[in-house]
Amino acid sequence: MPSLLESSRAAGDDPDALYDAFLEWSLEKGLELYPAQDEAVMELVQGHNVILATPTGTGKSLVALAAHAIAVGRGGRTFYTAPIKALVSEKFFALVETFGAENVGMVTGDSSVNADAPIVCCTAEILANLALREGPDADVNQVVMDEFHYYGDPQRGWAWQIPLLLLPRAQFLLMSATLGDTTAIERDLSRRTGRETVLVAGAERPVPLHFSYEKRPAHEVVEELLTEQEVPVYIVHFSQAAAMERAQALGSINVTTRAQRDEIAEALGGFRFTTNFGKTLSRLVRAGIGVHHAGMLPRYRRLVETLAQRGLLRVICGTDTLGVGINVPIRTVLVTALSKYDGQRMRRLGAREFHQIAGRAGRAGFDPYGNVVVLAPEHEIENEQALKKAGDDPKKRKKVQKKQAPKGFVSWSEQTFEKIIEAEPEQLGPQMQMTSAMLINVIARGGDVFGNVRSLVFDNHQPRRDQYALARRALAIFRTLRAAELVEVTPTGEIRLFLDLQPNFALNQPLSPFALAALELLDPDEAAGSVGTGHYALDVVSVIEATLDDPRQILSQQEFKARGEAVGAMKREGIEYDERMELLEEITYPKPLDELLQQAFETFAASQPWVRDFQLSPKSVVRDMYERAMSFADFVQWYQLGRSEGLVLRYLSDAYRTIRQTVPPEAQTEELDDIVEWLGEMVRQVDSSLVDEWETLMAGLDADPDDGPVVPPSPPSVVQNRRAFTVLVRNAMFRRVQLAALERDDELAALDPDVDWPAALDRYFDAHDDMLTGSAARAPQLCRIDESDSHVWRVEQTIDDPAGDHDWRIRAEVDLDASAEEGEAVLHVTEVVRL
Repeated sequence: MPSLLESSRAAGDDPDALYDAFLEWSLEKGLELYPAQDEAVMELVQGHNVILATPTGTGKSLVALAAHAIAVGRGGRTFYTAPIKALVSEKFFALVETFGAENVGMVTGDSSVNADAPIVCCTAEILANLALREGPDADVNQVVMDEFHYYGDPQRGWAWQIPLLLLPRAQFLLMSATLGDTTAIERDLSRRTGRETVLVAGAERPVPLHFSYEKRPAHEVVEELLTEQEVPVYIVHFSQAAAMERAQALGSINVTTRAQRDEIAEALGGFRFTTNFGKTLSRLVRAGIGVHHAGMLPRYRRLVETLAQRGLLRVICGTDTLGVGINVPIRTVLVTALSKYDGQRMRRLGAREFHQIAGRAGRAGFDPYGNVVVLAPEHEIENEQALKKAGDDPKKRKKVQKKQAPKGFVSWSEQTFEKIIEAEPEQLGPQMQMTSAMLINVIARGGDVFGNVRSLVFDNHQPRRDQYALARRALAIFRTLRAAELVEVTPTGEIRLFLDLQPNFALNQPLSPFALAALELLDPDEAAGSVGTGHYALDVVSVIEATLDDPRQILSQQEFKARGEAVGAMKREGIEYDERMELLEEITYPKPLDELLQQAFETFAASQPWVRDFQLSPKSVVRDMYERAMSFADFVQWYQLGRSEGLVLRYLSDAYRTIRQTVPPEAQTEELDDIVEWLGEMVRQVDSSLVDEWETLMAGLDADPDDGPVVPPSPPSVVQNRRAFTVLVRNAMFRRVQLAALERDDELAALDPDVDWPAALDRYFDAHDDMLTGSAARAPQLCRIDESDSHVWRVEQTIDDPAGDHDWRIRAEVDLDASAEEGEAVLHVTEVVRL
């Protein structure tokens, strides 16, 4: 049978032939279309816009696949957009499997693969900026927008509105389970595109939902669900900490049988649980309990999803991230609360949020129904338990003192629950913005710039008062550009841009042009005493880190740690409490090159004012880890980031990619290359998927979705990357120098239990007043490595002393076989000696 692509291209522009081609392909795959799917595909082949507002589990992804086939069959280009990179990546691999690697591309903020392909997967912002830059002439024939309810997101909704306004030649497929009233969008989309816009909604879920409200403790409800085989159960929490606490609490009940635990153990095989969180997760999953939230390493989340798909996990404790395309099969959704903290205040869930979560219950083809269970507030559960204990005795029931909701608690009731079940999702509110980058893209398009900008700010979906505010903002930005002589208005009224934009302006790292300019302030030929810290390679890292998004949890913990250390130092100095509190206000997380970079930013912004749309944020995560000679596990433990290790890894992965993409060859040095190799290998060994997937994509290689075994392929041996492994060994040795300088005997003893570190340090400090740990102390020349043995390296670290005698050594052996097994340098100190 021909492929879907071949059949669609053979059908050409014939609606009936296109429909038949897709229907035959789907039937061949054993996929029989639901009525709503069938209706949507018929509308698409007729060239209509479609708003697909059907419940979760009704096969919107299959309709999207049909849309792409129809567009490519007609010789056009089709774009799939999603709100998060993970969904974009997932869809990319799925489409590669159906249409072939040569026909599918992907563009996100940090990677671009086969971007000229007929099918492109991208984040919504990528398509929005393309529409701003090219307008109606953009090579876009069709747009498939997934999770379209993000149209109402206050920060990102503009990216879902812009393509609707500026791509009149495109056919649109807008998809979400929770859209609310779309009448205004339908009417406007038809006006702009000249196509009929059809709403496909009201479809019956193939798996009906059963709703219930429980006034019993969570563990009792879970035990009953387990007994009645209403599994898997996904327990929804609104914080990562609460999800983890619940999972650990459930460890006290029998979730699985002995046979099920054996099956899980067999499936896990040699899976590497390398972090502290991983060791806890290992214990939980072996008991049939999963944990799933955004703070986890990707391979741990994938493990939980795969075990759940195989029916091996009966309970999963997670956050409400399951509302955005999470790939976990669920029979029962147990919602622990109907209120949440949204970053600003505690509030009740909206109808859209609730239905996004509830819609994940029940698997088509597996479950006859799905369960949605909501727990009453804790005080209400306790009151109910007290009344039950009192029984039918009126006197005892009268004596029960009912607990009230805690002060400030946003409560809910069974009536709240019943109302939200019936409630329609709130109407989506448009969220247009105007920024310098947006205006520059419109000006760069050329043509009638004034008319294009006027149309953008006055012919959009916003209320009239918002449109006037957008117009004032656009005018203010234009005046700034003109004052900076980046824009001129000719006597004939033509608006010209005197700004040399980098390729794909605003599509990739927005501050990369500034980073390139800032790197010119650093001198790669200057040794100690260079700008900022006397360390050129790490200064380059600091420039790049300043352009990355803030990992708030990490920075918060760095600041907490810095303030804790400062309080201890001030107490030792005898500083009074009030003064300590005042001084603490000035202490924050480390910000290398802060003053230099802020000054450079102001200079750069004077000629490139669009840069002010983005925030420069000096920080030190990669640099901090390297300077402290820490491993990933050391860093996570030092800053108590166990619940956020996935965030740490994503930041390190972003930093690695950005350094690789941004730093030009002339700014690279041997030491910087060492750091980049170390960083990439560390990320790969912690979780190879982030680096390997990116490098595979950048190489343009064919990649299949990860639908293999539970145990993912191990990353390449850490020993094979000689350069990175050498840095790991040097760091492990220098870590001991740092601990020795601080006389942290306990930590040294934990690393090297066979070495009498206290005695060695006593002898050293009898001879020297200090042990140096500056950049000179970690110079490669002070760490000699003998690689003559293929199984064991012998390492000698010279200690840098104030007198420059260099008469003390730390000697160690590196077990290469154990290092390959563990994914890190396994090193044993043999002696600390004076020559």
